[in-house]
Amino acid sequence: MRIAIVAAEPSGDQLAAGLMQALKDLQPDIRFEGIGGPQMAEQGLESRFPMERLSVMGLVEVLGRLPELLKMRRELIRHWLQSPPDLFIGVDAPDFNLKLEQRLKAASIPTVHYVSPTVWAWRQKRVKKIRAAADLVLSIFPFEQEFLQTHGIPCTYVGHPLARQYPLQPDRQAARQHLGLPPDASVLAVLPGSRGGEVQRLARPFLQTAAACAQQIPGLAVIAPLATQKTQAAFHQACRKYAPELDVVTARNNTPEVLAAADVVLVASGTATFEALLCKRPMVVGYKLNPLTYQIIQKLGMLKINHVSMANLLSEEPLAPEFIQQSCEADQLLPAVMRLFQDKALVAQIEQQYARVHSSLIMDTNRLAAQAVMDMLEEKRHA
Repeated sequence: MRIAIVAAEPSGDQLAAGLMQALKDLQPDIRFEGIGGPQMAEQGLESRFPMERLSVMGLVEVLGRLPELLKMRRELIRHWLQSPPDLFIGVDAPDFNLKLEQRLKAASIPTVHYVSPTVWAWRQKRVKKIRAAADLVLSIFPFEQEFLQTHGIPCTYVGHPLARQYPLQPDRQAARQHLGLPPDASVLAVLPGSRGGEVQRLARPFLQTAAACAQQIPGLAVIAPLATQKTQAAFHQACRKYAPELDVVTARNNTPEVLAAADVVLVASGTATFEALLCKRPMVVGYKLNPLTYQIIQKLGMLKINHVSMANLLSEEPLAPEFIQQSCEADQLLPAVMRLFQDKALVAQIEQQYARVHSSLIMDTNRLAAQAVMDMLEEKRHA
């Protein structure tokens, strides 16, 4: 069997790699080709383009890269129409993958979209595109399945594999020992995002906040996990520019351990807020979009939810303060971060709630996703 698969960023690379392994467990002779990262490469992916070329977020940000992205997609479509795979799997990245899926599905190539686009949150008109593009959607959060099925989109809820991978009781001291952090220090984890644009926009306010915290908390340890060598270099440059006196430890591809070691997390909205929840860590969420992108979203009323972080969407109550766009500055972030260092009763409440959410989400995601894919293919063969 030959499967085409495309992921665009580190979180997608991780999801795809787990699914690829589970598919090989069901059918060992599968070959994979497409676009992915290092974890997918370990599962045998034959990569046609570097994954970093797809990793871009925001309406305006995409415009500068649009010719390159469209050319890549055209080349993939041409290749797979000439040499059809048995199945195509698009992992997240809906703006790139849905059109690709639509063209392949029209050519009778079965298509799966792994990770539901956030149509329940914004740009709800995309449900028509999803319906035209995907034979099956694999959703990773429980509230997505009913929404998609209501709109006539075949969907299987498989859970998020990270819920099973993260321990219910993270070992803070073991993580600190491995990272070389003082066992009794206050520790702030700073996560400015996995994309280059996110780090460029968030490093300054996050580092200024961390520096201000260090002035109030003696011996504060600050640690930041970065996804790639490029984002790590950009963050180090921001450290020298915006917080030269702050001693920041950086780590590569080590988010679970960094979160486990932390007392408080300052994090970009995205998958990392879900990971912080799984580590039962109190967090403050910040995010900045390209200003024009943000204006477009605001003026067109594209956002349909009150909270943007997955931690707040999954909790019974929003426990992570969110500071978006102009409010994502040190003068507003600092009081929220300091409160989490000082209010032990609040932190205990957050830990208990996040533990309940974590327990409810644990599923054998990779196996369930692989089985759903194989079941869909079997139905297609007998249709």
